Amino acid sequence: MTDTAGVEILADVHRGVGRILLNRPKALNALTTGMVAAIDRVLAAWGDTPLSAVLIASTSPKAFCAGGDIRTIREYSLAGDTEASERFFASEYRLNARIAEYPVPVVSLIDGLCMGGGLGLSVHGSFRVVSERAVLAMPETGIGFFPDIGASYFLPRLPGAIGMYLALTGHRLDAADALYTGLATHFVPADGLDAVGEALAGNPGDPVDVVLNRLASRSPVAGSGLAKARGDVDWAFGAPTLGEIDKRLRDLDTPWAAAALAALESASPQSLEITHALLARGRQHTLRECLAAELSLTRTTIRTPDFLEGVRAALVDKDRTPNWRRA
Repeated sequence: MTDTAGVEILADVHRGVGRILLNRPKALNALTTGMVAAIDRVLAAWGDTPLSAVLIASTSPKAFCAGGDIRTIREYSLAGDTEASERFFASEYRLNARIAEYPVPVVSLIDGLCMGGGLGLSVHGSFRVVSERAVLAMPETGIGFFPDIGASYFLPRLPGAIGMYLALTGHRLDAADALYTGLATHFVPADGLDAVGEALAGNPGDPVDVVLNRLASRSPVAGSGLAKARGDVDWAFGAPTLGEIDKRLRDLDTPWAAAALAALESASPQSLEITHALLARGRQHTLRECLAAELSLTRTTIRTPDFLEGVRAALVDKDRTPNWRRA
């Protein structure tokens, strides 16, 4: 496939493997309503094609997908265009559900940044391959929003209290951490990622897991910083309330706990409340139920002062000093 300027996604079928390339490199593949709808249409059209796998990757070495185009959502909110916002989130969550329920294995190649909506494109699929350049995060509490795209379903299902920790702090995972948590399934070095599509096409009768394991290098999982902090993560973030999480982090008095406290203190208090409640309930609901709850939450959250201020500080003026409303 050749890079086509201005075309936000590139899609084709190559020897029985469907390939979708995210192609907004200058915007780090931030998802627009048009991109989401285009990917959804492609997957719907391939529903009757006998494929061995679907590959989702990026034309940018810097990012798989930096998330949804939240700046544009803020502009919709300021303009009072609730319909445009609703269209974006409803389309995105519909795509998340389609990927989760897709009849053939969906394989994502995560090389570079993968945040928010990027996790929505990858985590719901069967296989998530990370390179040494992968960085995964759900940074929404830092912009006055909440972890969406089905995060209230998949984060509570991570081991221990890791999901609550990631959701509240926006902590960035490297490849080792992503593999340790299960958000990633395989490790392939960046220079080996191009071989994945060919290997899948050339071995249609083999299980995808087996094909990926042949290409995988030695996993860096032994170097996971999150694994080392795991006992403290589970104790602090397994607490029943935000106040108790705060107290336990102060009691720990370690560099890891201090960093977690700093992240919580810089986040929107409103976002922390919403996120804590959302994840606590998510474990008992299906993905579709979680997506429906998230969609209804977006309607109110994107009109709040904290959301407008958080996106301004992070993505518009980029001064990184949001003035939150104290809860």
